[in-house]
Amino acid sequence: MAEAERIIGTPDIPDAEGADGPEGGQPAEGRGPAGGEPAGRGRKKILVLLGVAVLAYLLDLVSKMIVVAKLEHEEPVEILGDWLKFDAIRNAGAAFGIGEAFTVIFTAIAAVVIVVIVRLARKLYSLPWAIALGLLLGGALGNLTDRIFRAPGVFKGAVVDFIAPAHFAVFNLADSAIVCGGILIVILSFKGLDPDGTVHKD
Repeated sequence: MAEAERIIGTPDIPDAEGADGPEGGQPAEGRGPAGGEPAGRGRKKILVLLGVAVLAYLLDLVSKMIVVAKLEHEEPVEILGDWLKFDAIRNAGAAFGIGEAFTVIFTAIAAVVIVVIVRLARKLYSLPWAIALGLLLGGALGNLTDRIFRAPGVFKGAVVDFIAPAHFAVFNLADSAIVCGGILIVILSFKGLDPDGTVHKD
């Protein structure tokens, strides 16, 4: 929580305390407000975030529409023998079928994630962070769409999953986007790169 509060609490407009950037960090390759980057480039990072989010969302939405129309109530389709199949199921839980009794809670969590990403976008000057947050946003919106519009009801809808590897949970493209975005954020955090483009040293 402390790390998240530190990132979200980064000032929108840095003060003129020197070239070290917020929290004594160093500017990352001249990017970010500490490196004197124009506001227009910050807007470009937001456009990247939105572009990645829209692409991830549309891929997830279209794939689910095809699965519901062609694969639901049908036998699984083998892609790589028994190693990978397309098997349409409805998942009332979180990603990978976890916690099916808490559908409404997971819906609320997805909504909170979207709000947090929108807040971070206001101070976004890092391209890798833009890509990571775009993946998270697109994936969260993809599954949230199912929660709102699919049966059994609003905010209780079951998510369409269909990618079924052997000996693993069934998932969808939204889950994949969320996992990839989360992994990228972990890597960026270990490297000390903040969303505003500065590098901090612990």
